Amino acid sequence: MSDASSPATTAAPDMLELAALLCSRVCHDLISPVGAIVNGLEVLDDDPKPEDREFALDLIRKSAKTASARLQFCRLAFGAAGSSGAQIDLGDAHTMAKGHIEDGKCSITWNLPRLLLPKNRVKLLLNMLVVAQHTIPRGGMLTVDPVGEGEVMSFRITATGHNARLPQNISELLSGERGPAADAHAIQPYYTRLLAQACGLTVTLKPEGEAIIVTAS
Repeated sequence: MSDASSPATTAAPDMLELAALLCSRVCHDLISPVGAIVNGLEVLDDDPKPEDREFALDLIRKSAKTASARLQFCRLAFGAAGSSGAQIDLGDAHTMAKGHIEDGKCSITWNLPRLLLPKNRVKLLLNMLVVAQHTIPRGGMLTVDPVGEGEVMSFRITATGHNARLPQNISELLSGERGPAADAHAIQPYYTRLLAQACGLTVTLKPEGEAIIVTAS
């Protein structure tokens, strides 16, 4: 007889389900700016007053910029981003990360050198940034530092901000202590763990004073 007090486990998603959940995650990130563009176009269709027209155009410009930044980030963080064995410039990763994460509430201090790293390590870094951003829901600073050097470099991200906290279940999803819930929000830390495993690394998430530290080692 099984122990009734032991936590329930959830089967890991198969490849088709993983792909579907990641697509849902990307759609979730894009729906808000794309919806705002549609709203702006609807205002323009109504032959608005000059001030309303300028408001609509400004909304469309800002939302299109946001949608483009999110698409570029998601292509690098979740997509193929080149052939198997490809390398990615950390400078490009920095540009994508700033465009996606820096929104007036959250900013990035990037202390990594500019060099080429294997694709999966860069994808891991970008996904670690998403995990770290979730720990500072009211905004703050993400500081990215190298651990080691060269092609075996890994990363340490320090998240600081008002009310920094450990989001529920993310530590377990990163460590593999529990299976992922079948939704588009939980799939991202699960995918981060898969990337870390592909790189021969483990990702940890823990508090350190008033900061939250995400480390791949």
